[in-house]
Amino acid sequence: MKLCFKKIVPFSIILLIFPIFDANAQLGFCNGNSGTPIFVEDFGTGTANGPQLPAGTTTYTFVNGTPDDGYYTISSSTAYFDWHSTPDHTPNDTNGKAFIVNADFTAGEFYRRTVDGLCESTSYEFSAWLLNLLPLASCNGAGIPNNVKFQIWDNTDTNLLATGDTNTIVGSATPIWRQFGLVFQTLPSQTSVILKMINNGNGGCGNDLAIDDIVFRTCGDAIVITNEQNQSFTAVCEDLGGISSTLTATPDYAVFSTHSYQWQISSDHIVWSDILGETNDTYVTPFLTTSTYFRVVVAEDPINIANNLCNIISGEYDVLVIPIPDSPISKGDVSICANESQALMVEVPDGIVVDWYDALVGGSLLQENSTSFLAQNPGTYYAEANSSIAGCRSITRTPVTITFFELPKVSDEISTFCENTTIILDADLANMAYAWNTGENTQQIVVGQQGIYTVEVTNANGCSAVRSITLEQIDIPIIENVVSDGYSIIVKTVKSGAFEYSSNGRFFQDSNILTNIPGGRYTIYVREKNGCGIVNLDYIHFVIPKFFTPNGDGANDVFIFEGIELFDSFDISIFDRFGKLIKHVKNNTFTWDGTYQGRDLPASDYWYHLKIDGRTLQGHFALKR
Repeated sequence: MKLCFKKIVPFSIILLIFPIFDANAQLGFCNGNSGTPIFVEDFGTGTANGPQLPAGTTTYTFVNGTPDDGYYTISSSTAYFDWHSTPDHTPNDTNGKAFIVNADFTAGEFYRRTVDGLCESTSYEFSAWLLNLLPLASCNGAGIPNNVKFQIWDNTDTNLLATGDTNTIVGSATPIWRQFGLVFQTLPSQTSVILKMINNGNGGCGNDLAIDDIVFRTCGDAIVITNEQNQSFTAVCEDLGGISSTLTATPDYAVFSTHSYQWQISSDHIVWSDILGETNDTYVTPFLTTSTYFRVVVAEDPINIANNLCNIISGEYDVLVIPIPDSPISKGDVSICANESQALMVEVPDGIVVDWYDALVGGSLLQENSTSFLAQNPGTYYAEANSSIAGCRSITRTPVTITFFELPKVSDEISTFCENTTIILDADLANMAYAWNTGENTQQIVVGQQGIYTVEVTNANGCSAVRSITLEQIDIPIIENVVSDGYSIIVKTVKSGAFEYSSNGRFFQDSNILTNIPGGRYTIYVREKNGCGIVNLDYIHFVIPKFFTPNGDGANDVFIFEGIELFDSFDISIFDRFGKLIKHVKNNTFTWDGTYQGRDLPASDYWYHLKIDGRTLQGHFALKR
């Protein structure tokens, strides 16, 4: 098994906190402030394995290569067997090494280290990073998990100060570094302790681990620094001339029962200096005109206040004097077409935000915290710089103007043209640039097909609008057929349209049924109303009356076939309802007055049989008296 930790960010950290003076306490971390590390073991760097640990550090055997059960190595690589291959844990550590352990077949201690230079009766935090090297699928998914016990003993190895188990850590699909810790307190007159790591599980297929970044640091109360307004920092604008604050350090008494203080000051968060004579829990700052940072060093006993092995350090308290920001830098005025959108833009340094107004001074706030502003109307807008801390505002605002160019004014149109003709389409605006969907670029185009035509019209400012012309074709009338129905002539066209009809070419009607037309020869006309053409057809209108009334009143006294005389050949037979032939005429003038052999026949239905132009027509008509 191998222990590494340097460049992988842990997926999880166990943060269970338990009473720090209980020798049987479980794993956990300092619940207050931690001091600077007083002991760090990161196992070095380099590409060669080793060096092996000092004698007495481990009961395992060092190997300069692949470690079998009961062996270990110090290496920058974990690429052994089918283990996870991953760098060590130490951040920013090129070729960093880790302690790689392949567990012995028998559980037991595998690491021991004495840590010196501690302060007596002082709380400390121990921590280490651990990685299960076995992938989840190894050993057919049944690999032995890690389970390590950490112990802190006094330097006599007789008093157990703290202990805790990691519990079961199973293999994972990807390498996961986990941090574990213990909090303990040294005994009176004790300045060193013994760290032990014990493998709770046996070796075999699994239980392979890596350990890295073992750290000891002091552990003390959580210290909160606030000002007289109970704020955790102070921020003012430089035009106020500076500020002085009264700072108070407040411990939570989680670890220390008494407190000694030393206030420190810094101008860069890096170099800290003691403030001479400031050893109380409160401190009144001088009048500050530049940003300055404060913290306090705390120890339980005054004798340890200057010993970094024994003291702790609070968080920082920042007094920030914020410069007045310069006005934003404009990225230029904007000129766009009325149907476009483009934000007004300004630049400011990091940490500065921008507010937009409608006036150079005062006015209404239009938008906060943005270096861009999307104006809906033309005009000049004003950008004001504002520090994100303390709200320090620029002395002046930056004007940025947006101009909207007018679009070409076009309108859509629906137009018509006659079949088999052409029509001129016009963009309807002169002195523009034109782009028709036909590919042409003139103001007018000539077309002869129906459809939707569009033209993009662009003015001198580069602003465009699209005019759409829906062109519909008006069909020329085509006569499909003409039929007679009694005294009516019915005209049928191939296509429908705005047509009108006539039997003489002078008087036209909308209906295609021409009524009260005596039999005879006619020229039938169909005309398109919009002037898209007229057609005609010669037609013999053959009328077979439905009845006649031979009563001598001069109207319908005889039965005739109107228009039959226009045919070259015909054969007519009249029968009564019993099938008796009443009259027969062939190729000669035909009329029937309703008599048979000189006597009137009764009112009834009679039947005709007509052969004409190769056609045979049969039907009946009524004789009414």
